[in-house]
Amino acid sequence: MSTIPTEKTVLVFQGGGALGAYQAGAYEALHEAGIRPDWLAGISIGAINSAIIAGSPVNRRVDNLRTFWHRVSSGLPGHFLGNGDVMRKWFNESSAFLGSMTGVPGFFKPRAFKPWNIPGDPMAAISLYDTEPLHETLVDLVDFDLINSGAIRLSLGAVDVVSGNFNYFDNNHCAFTPKHVAASGALPPGFAPIEIDGKYYWDGGIVSNTPLQRILGGPELESDLCIFQIDLFSAKGQLPKDLFDVQAREKEIRFSSRTRLNTDQFRKLQTIRMAASRLMAKLPDELMNDPDARLLEKIGNDCAVTMVHLIYRHADYEGQSKDYEFSRLSVEEHWKAGHDDVVRTLNHPDWQSRTRPTNGIRVFDLCEKHERERKS
Repeated sequence: MSTIPTEKTVLVFQGGGALGAYQAGAYEALHEAGIRPDWLAGISIGAINSAIIAGSPVNRRVDNLRTFWHRVSSGLPGHFLGNGDVMRKWFNESSAFLGSMTGVPGFFKPRAFKPWNIPGDPMAAISLYDTEPLHETLVDLVDFDLINSGAIRLSLGAVDVVSGNFNYFDNNHCAFTPKHVAASGALPPGFAPIEIDGKYYWDGGIVSNTPLQRILGGPELESDLCIFQIDLFSAKGQLPKDLFDVQAREKEIRFSSRTRLNTDQFRKLQTIRMAASRLMAKLPDELMNDPDARLLEKIGNDCAVTMVHLIYRHADYEGQSKDYEFSRLSVEEHWKAGHDDVVRTLNHPDWQSRTRPTNGIRVFDLCEKHERERKS
């Protein structure tokens, strides 16, 4: 493993439902390599994975992740009849349909089985599923006292339903409960908004499905960072061939990261910050108390960011239901894909020989590079 002693490690987890097993597998490989996060930022399923990691003792993190993913995939079959992409696609779509009808163990259950509750429950009137099973799972697997101790920083994104404003729950600023995690994953109309301190929150993915901006755009940049951004939707894709492909492609575009936009903006901002830091070192003493100098001192820093970008690459047989298809077979495949991508990245010569960035940020997308090299 290539390490730079001055940097802190940050894990950024995108939302993506059942595809989140990819993040769990990726974390397992990072854990096996001795990489321990200082900061976790997540949205939706990424918030759940983040909370499990931050709320577990080091030696229980992978086990608790595996327990969660084993639990949510326990209600659907793990084998399919026949061979080829066509048969597998039918299996996946059937599994997704079954899960939508019966619910997902440890995650959510349909409200349709109890229609008599709707008149007395306003949340039942605006959602299809009850997420009480998720609350019980979080209580079982997550030590919220550990999260609130601040041993690892945790930032989870959600949207205020009434104001429409994006909000981050951060254990540097508030005490976490299971509600904060559930709020980040309360995607309508499936799930009801979660009430916290008199406000109601939906899934942060409605506004931004990747919390990278929280890391790069905040004022807290005080040290070098190594960011592992683990995404579940790719912005790149192919022209759809039918209406099912249209739904899948639209979802990918809507929930994918704007990584290049974020990193380009950060590079420009960090260039200014570095220039301000250098300029402050050159100012004579009589100008140090000038208001403009004090402003430059406040924004200036010489921090460097290394970012590793990993994106789940969907199989040809996966369609628009891939983010709510929780079969054991698919979960295990996604877990393995995440694990293998991290191992491939950490063993790549470019990663092994990396040095501290000199221009503010350097981005590694070594799995995509590997794929290009494989096809050439």
